[in-house]
This record gives sequence, C-alpha cells and structure tokens, in this order.
Amino acid sequence: MKLKFLGTGTSQGVPVIGCTCEVCISKNPKDNRFRASAMVTTDENRKILIDCGPDFRQQMLINKENHIDIALLTHEHNDHVIGLDDMRPLIFKSGKNMPLYCSERVGNEVKNRFPYAFADVRYPGAPAFDLHTIENTSFEILDVKITPIEVTHYKISVFGYQFKNLAYITDAGFISETEKEKLRNLDVLILNCIRKFDPHPAHFILADVIKLYEEIKPKKLFLTHISHHFGLHDIEDKLLPDGMHLAYDGLEINF
Repeated sequence: MKLKFLGTGTSQGVPVIGCTCEVCISKNPKDNRFRASAMVTTDENRKILIDCGPDFRQQMLINKENHIDIALLTHEHNDHVIGLDDMRPLIFKSGKNMPLYCSERVGNEVKNRFPYAFADVRYPGAPAFDLHTIENTSFEILDVKITPIEVTHYKISVFGYQFKNLAYITDAGFISETEKEKLRNLDVLILNCIRKFDPHPAHFILADVIKLYEEIKPKKLFLTHISHHFGLHDIEDKLLPDGMHLAYDGLEINF
C-alpha cells in the first residue's frame, strides 16, 4: 500500500494570502502547502481519499489522480470537507454515488453544507454521496481493515485512521491513553504539528509531538498540517529528532 500527501498545510494554506514571511515567499516547492489531505492506494490500486478540502481539484490534477473509490472524513471543518462539490466529475464518470465514511456528526454537517447533494429531486449537475456512519471501531472496506483513532481538536472529536501499521492523524490537540494504545510501535505515524512554539488550543506544537514520539515510539513520524510559522522545510527538517520528518505535498510513503 501507499500513502501520498496531497496537502500538508493548515486551514489557510502556505503561502498565506498577503504574507511576505520567508516561508511564504520561498521558492522551494516543499514550502508550498495545500490544505491537509492524503490519498491511500491499495495493492489492488483502489483509492481511499482522506479529507476533501478547498484545494481538492488542484491536488487531483497536479497528482494526475483520476478516480476515488471511497472518502474518509476526519471532521467537518471547511479545510477538510468543502471541496466535496468538486468530486462531481468523478461521480459523473463512474455513474455511482461517492461513498463517504465519517461520524454521524460529520455526516449531518455534510448534509447541511451540501443539501442539494441529498435532495429527493436533484439538479442534474449536482454531486451525489452515500453517507456511511462509522464509530470508534474497526471496519473493513475494499478488503482493507481501517481503524479509527479518536482524538480531540479543541472541543470536538476527530477521527484519525490506521491502515496496517500506519496511522494518519490530523487536527489533534489531545489523545487519550486509550487511543494511544492503538498507536504504539507503528512503522509510520503521521501527526499534525501547526508550529514550533507557542501552545495552540486545538493543535499540537512541536514539543507535544516530540513528547508523543518518545512515548509511542513509532519507527518513523511525519509532521503534517504545518503552518508558515514552523519555518523553512529544508532547515527545520534537519533539526528534528532522528526518525522525525516534515511531510511535504507529493511525498509518498510505502507501507
């Protein structure tokens, strides 16, 4: 299996509109970050999208991706769901509704934001989704076992997802001891890290991630959901502890 980072940035993306900091004006492509999203490709070339933010269309075109079998949604914030309307070409091409897997709360929010996709009589050009409600228990789809990891993002619960010995977690500021047990001794852990300094009420910063890395002990840890406050990729990546890396848009991990 393979995971590709389609986006590794925070809700504003990088560069940030109107910002002239060294990261936002950097010419290094690794410092340009779409909103956080990932694509998992199975051994049978089935495609599992994790989150669908406002950069979804560009992400698909740049990465030459032309189909999705299912989408997993971590939570309902716009930078993770607002691109769902841009799934229309894939839906029209397949002739089938797009399956979305998420918690009941997230599903209700999707219905509220895209009511035309669930209308009894739909406009001919509207997207169409099949919502599948999941809870904090493992399920199997496309012959792949997927285990939700429930984390806390400010005051709401967010699902990360584990595939085999890789786990992808975004928008977390707290992970309970129970959920940490699912993450021990992974080959790869992907974790959000918004910046190096200054505690954040909803996201991990670097000190939090290093503490978790030392506690959970994955073989490798990649940071995602990174803001322009973190610093330049090529400088900061070298300063991380052994086994930790900054992810970047387009990075692929085989697992």
